Amino acid sequence: MKEWLADLHLHSLLSPCGEIEMTPHHIVMRAAEFGVDMIALTDHNASANVAPAIEAAQEFGIRVMPGMEVQCREEGHIIVLFDEIKQLEDWQRQVDAAMQPLANDPVRFGAQFIVDADDNFVAEEERMLLAPLALSAEAVVETCNRLGGICIAAHIDRASYSLLGQLGFLPRDLGLAAAEISQRGIEELQRKALQPLTGGLPYITSSDAHRIEDFRQGPKTSFCLAEPTVAEIRLALRGEGGRCVKPGCYIGKKT
Repeated sequence: MKEWLADLHLHSLLSPCGEIEMTPHHIVMRAAEFGVDMIALTDHNASANVAPAIEAAQEFGIRVMPGMEVQCREEGHIIVLFDEIKQLEDWQRQVDAAMQPLANDPVRFGAQFIVDADDNFVAEEERMLLAPLALSAEAVVETCNRLGGICIAAHIDRASYSLLGQLGFLPRDLGLAAAEISQRGIEELQRKALQPLTGGLPYITSSDAHRIEDFRQGPKTSFCLAEPTVAEIRLALRGEGGRCVKPGCYIGKKT
C-alpha cells in the first residue's frame, strides 16, 4: 500500500473560469513541487487538455486521472473520473451529444484554450462550456459507471451548482461514490450535518483550483491505495482491504 496525496478537482485554461497560468504542463510541474502525487484535470464539460496533462506528467512522475466536471440537467456539478483516456474519450462523445448549441462569449465568460503537453496553443474552444447538459444526474452517473468510471458530487456544501443544493438530497441508489467538501465548508468534515442528506456518502476534499495559488492552498485528500485506479479509490472510500481515505489534508501540514 502507498499513501497518495490527491487533488481530484482542478481546472485548466480550457475552463472559461480557469486562469491562463493553468496549463497542463504548469499544473503537473507544480503538483510535483507541492508534493501532490495524484491529480485529476476536470474542466467544465470538456476534456481536450487531459491527454496533454498525462503526457506532461510523465516527466514528473505524477498520476493524472482522466476526468471532467459535468454540469447535469439539474445544474448540479458532478466529478467523473476514469482510469484510461479512452474511457474519457467515450464519455466526451456522450457529453458532446448532450451539449447545448451555444457559442461562448469570451469577453463575458472568459476564453477557453486547448494547448499541447508543452503548453503551446492549439485551438480555442468556441462552444459555451458553462451550460447544463441535456443529461440528468441519474444519466450522468449511470453512463459514467457503465464506462468504468467513478462519480463524485462536487462541492455539496455550496448553494450554487451543488447537486445536493439543487435536489435537496442525494438518493441512495443514485450510484455516487463520494461527496466533495470545498474549502469554504471544511468544518463539515467534523460536523457531518449534511451527510444524512447524502445517504451517508464518504467525503473527499479538493481545491477546485482555477489558479495555481488555489491549487497550493486548497484542501487535498490522502488515499491509501495499492495503485492509483478507480477500483482502488472505490475500495478506499468503502474502507475495505486496508485501503483508507483522509479528507482535509493540506500541503505541508500533518492531519
